[in-house]
Amino acid sequence: QLQLVEPGGGLVQPGGSLRVSCTASGSGLDYYAIGWFCQAPGKEREGVSCISYPGTNTRYANSVKCRFPISRDNVRHTVYLQMDSLKPESTAVYCGAATRSPYSPYTAVDAKRYNFWGQGTQVAVSS
Repeated sequence: QLQLVEPGGGLVQPGGSLRVSCTASGSGLDYYAIGWFCQAPGKEREGVSCISYPGTNTRYANSVKCRFPISRDNVRHTVYLQMDSLKPESTAVYCGAATRSPYSPYTAVDAKRYNFWGQGTQVAVSS
């Protein structure tokens, strides 16, 4: 059973930056595609981005407010979401998810594709 953890959230001022991570407790992320999802207060969860293994393909959801670069370090078994120029509307719980299903640009940020989910990390953007 893959257990994902997402360190790196917190409170940041508008215009600031955070880098959130997704890693696996006790195991690695080899051969897993990793997706990021966000859920803002009172809103439904939505896809942010996905990166395939070993990192050849990335896909971003159309939502501008959650659009941040995704990357992975396969030596450290970690996937990153670099959040720059943060705005208050980016306040959300950001959650990592993993799947070994084949990559497709049509389903990359579809939550139904993912089998393992982390608990999420809270990102709050406020002055």
